[in-house]
Formats: sequence, structure tokens, C-alpha cells
Amino acid sequence: MNSHCVGESDGLTFCLARPEDYDDVMAISQDIYGGCDYLPHRYYSWMTEQGRVVIIARRDRKLVALESGLVVDGGETVIVEGLRVCPSERGCGLAGVIQTFVDGYIKKIYPNVKTKRLTRGDNPGPEKLRKFTLLARRAVLSLLGNSEGFDSFVSGLKVKLLASDVSNNSRPLVSVKGLDALKALLLDSDLSSTLQLPGDAIIQDWQPLKLIESNLHILARRNLTWFVDGSGGKPLFMSLHTPPYPVPFNGGSLRFNIDLYGTDISLAKKALTAHLDSVKSEIQGIVVVHIYMHQTLWEDLKQFCEGHDTLKQFLDYWEQLFLERDL
Repeated sequence: MNSHCVGESDGLTFCLARPEDYDDVMAISQDIYGGCDYLPHRYYSWMTEQGRVVIIARRDRKLVALESGLVVDGGETVIVEGLRVCPSERGCGLAGVIQTFVDGYIKKIYPNVKTKRLTRGDNPGPEKLRKFTLLARRAVLSLLGNSEGFDSFVSGLKVKLLASDVSNNSRPLVSVKGLDALKALLLDSDLSSTLQLPGDAIIQDWQPLKLIESNLHILARRNLTWFVDGSGGKPLFMSLHTPPYPVPFNGGSLRFNIDLYGTDISLAKKALTAHLDSVKSEIQGIVVVHIYMHQTLWEDLKQFCEGHDTLKQFLDYWEQLFLERDL
């Protein structure tokens, strides 16, 4: 067995993924997430990320599956990500086999891990959900457009904000920069209840993280942009975005993810506009925008974004599920 291979089961050989496996991984990833797959962009950084394990499975030397886990919460939790199976093996139980192997391997390497968490964008059905605790659901608004009309779309949102009731816009949004400012915001014991955080966690670009100091270092290295209600006292709203990154959609596009926390619709509109405005210069070609939020905000934000030909609703209402189970 090669030195990077870590086990065998069910006719499969399991190995730690390496940079040179990239092409094989991409070959089994056709049409993953409707073309909005993050892994082509993140694969190489995953190879060196602290606390991350990436396992591939081969059958007769052919790569047939992949799953990854990121150990967080001070070593007590693993976030599983990236699961994929080659098209010819889908529906045959291979996903369960690699999941079982990865769970066992992570427990061996990180014996303090006791909880497995994941997010998914499809409802797996009651049978699979019974294996997990459903911690939260978040609504997702998806928009599709291009760089040529992005500025005018943002300008239109600004006009709508100015035309709205002045009292709804009296609470300013301020940016949060630096680890110390992030600690002051996220380590406030009242934040979770005030903002109705999903499962008492921050979900940053599909990664759920408890509000503890060790996780703030993970967030700090993500190059995120944060806004928070800056009116003084306890914040009523918080938001962040992940820098736009390339995905395979439509031959090559950008994906832009915005996470909103809180239920104040006026602040949600201001935050959404601020995030879109802050990346205008980075948008080139086609862009897919995914906005994650409390369910009560979805309809109003959908209407807020309507009326522009350049950036339109891309998908019907869908949800992000936040799941947990003991490991």
C-alpha cells in the first residue's frame, strides 16, 4: 500500500488526497451543485489547511469518491464537506461507505472529536434526517447576472433605500475589521439569541462554527467582509461575505456568497446593498449570488431585488439545512 493510502474496505482503497489527484477529482465532479462547485477553486488550499482531512477512494486505481472533514470547535467537532461520487457509482451506496471510513479515520487521528456537523442544500428525506439532529434551516435567495449590469443593479438598490421610510434607515451599518473587533462582536454571550443565530453558530459559506475563540482564527483567515448594526448597544444585525470565487457554471462564472444574521428587514436591505456595492470592482463576466438568511426575510428581499433586467432571481426558494450527529 502506498504511504499516502490509509485503508481498504468494500473493494476500495482509501488515500489522503494529494495535489496531483486534482484532475481525477474534477473528472468525477461534473455538474456538482448545478455547476456552482467550490472545490475546483479550493482544492489546492485544502491540501495544506490546518485541521483538514481529505480522503479519496479508488476502485481498481480509478478515483470514484471524495470526502473531506475540517476539525473545528477546539478539536471537538468535524465539519464534513465536499462529498462526491463518480456518476457511474452513484446510487450504489458508495457515499455511505466513504462517509463511514472518513468518520472512523478522523476519530483515530483526532480522538477528541465527538460531533459531526454538516450543511446541505437539499432535503435528504425523513429516513436520512432521522440519523441527525436538524439544528436550523436558512432560506436562500439566488440571483444571476453579469458584470455589465452589476453597477446599475446596485445603484437601483441604493435608490430604493433612499426612497424608503427614513426611520427604517436610522440604524447605521459599520464594518468590522481585525481579530480584536471580531472577538468583541462574536464572543458576546447575548449575540446568538439577539440575532437568532442558526444552531447557535455562524455558518460562513456553508461551514458552521460555534462562537468560540479558536474558531475566530479560522474566520480571520478567510478574508471575509463583515458589517454590523453600529447604532450602539446590542447589535440587531450582522452580515458577512466570502470573496467572489470562480466556479464552472456556464463555462466559467463567479460565485458570491452573502450570509445575513438577524431579522430586521431594513437592516437586511442595507447590508445586502453594502455587500454587493463592496465587490463591484471584482465582478467580471457571469456572477451567481447566493444570499443566506432567516426565513422571514426571504420574500421582502426577493421583492427588494426585483425590477432589474441585469441581475434576476436565479432559483426558486430553497433552504440550507444545518445538521448534527454524535460521532
